Amino acid sequence: MRQAIRKTCKLPGIISCWLAVVVITGTALWSGRAQAQEAIWGKAMHEQVIMIPNLGDTLQLETTIFKPSGNGPFPVVIINHGKARGNPAWQPRDRSPVVAREFLERGYAVVLPMRQGFSHSGGVYSVPGCNLEYDGKYEADDIQAAVNFVQQQPWADHDRIVVIGQSHGGLSTMAFGARNPAHVKALVNFAGGLNEEGTSCRWQDALVQAFESYGKTTTIPSVWFYGANDSLFDPELARRMFEAYTKSHRADVRLVAFGPFGKDAHQLGGSVAGIPIWWPPTEALLQKVGLPTRRLFVATDEGELPVTEIVDGQPPAGLSPAEQDAYAAFLKLHMPRAVARSPAHVWVSVSGGADFIERALKSCRERSPQSCSLYLVNQSVVQSTNLAPVIGSR
Repeated sequence: MRQAIRKTCKLPGIISCWLAVVVITGTALWSGRAQAQEAIWGKAMHEQVIMIPNLGDTLQLETTIFKPSGNGPFPVVIINHGKARGNPAWQPRDRSPVVAREFLERGYAVVLPMRQGFSHSGGVYSVPGCNLEYDGKYEADDIQAAVNFVQQQPWADHDRIVVIGQSHGGLSTMAFGARNPAHVKALVNFAGGLNEEGTSCRWQDALVQAFESYGKTTTIPSVWFYGANDSLFDPELARRMFEAYTKSHRADVRLVAFGPFGKDAHQLGGSVAGIPIWWPPTEALLQKVGLPTRRLFVATDEGELPVTEIVDGQPPAGLSPAEQDAYAAFLKLHMPRAVARSPAHVWVSVSGGADFIERALKSCRERSPQSCSLYLVNQSVVQSTNLAPVIGSR
């Protein structure tokens, strides 16, 4: 949906001023423009794809790395993928761009290993059978390989690591956490588990048993996310797994049982619309263990743009009355959201879609005879030194 508004205002000492405001909302991506968007995000996030040795040093694991500019050392997030239906060797390389970008912009390096048998990693996927507890522990060896790799990198802060897992990667993450690696400060579980429906296994009971086993030894704090309309793990099973895990658990753990999300809550971490659900509890966990949470910059294909956080919705200094009205309207938009503006009195607000930043800049440039700059992103004000005041005498 698109709205174009021309505002006029009266300012003391100035005859009049004007501001052309364009509001664009939508849910563009992840579909027709996915390849172009992946290229933009890859450039913005300094994407690298390398091979690292697995724990036994006999196989290579395909691994994606996103790092901020500079030499570090950066705190590190290791993100562990789920399992798609079909042959794991045909599964695409995981990038988890939504979750990765949230951490990257807060100064983290992000490492995403593909486990054995997945995508271009060596080895063969081991079919778990009914022993899901063992399956998680077996898969956790490849997470350990990623941690070992991180420990050898000069750009990594070796003592500040967060491990995140989605679905099958969530099961593996919680199994890895049971080892209590000294360098790992927190675990994040996005709908962790393995759905073995169609087999002869009592797989729900096997999952509960697996999480109970992991919880007995884990001392690392964690936060879990399971939604009401998860296509693989219903709320009752999520509750059983959580209660089993916490039965004798010795660390802080929180279950965020959110309501329905989109068509399938299992996809929470893959959607920009899910950020307001999972980021605040994750932020609280990171703060509790002393890890950074403040957004430092916005990653764009034109570079890393420094930002300052919006405080209690107060308008930034120097806005005219017309701009304050446009700013108030921006705060009512659903995230993700962005504003691009130019000295030619153009203000473009965009809401929705993974490419919201790029769309804001593109739309502003189509309307303005002068250069446009990114100004607002979600809860942040982008610091720009090349943008003159938007409102002037007319």
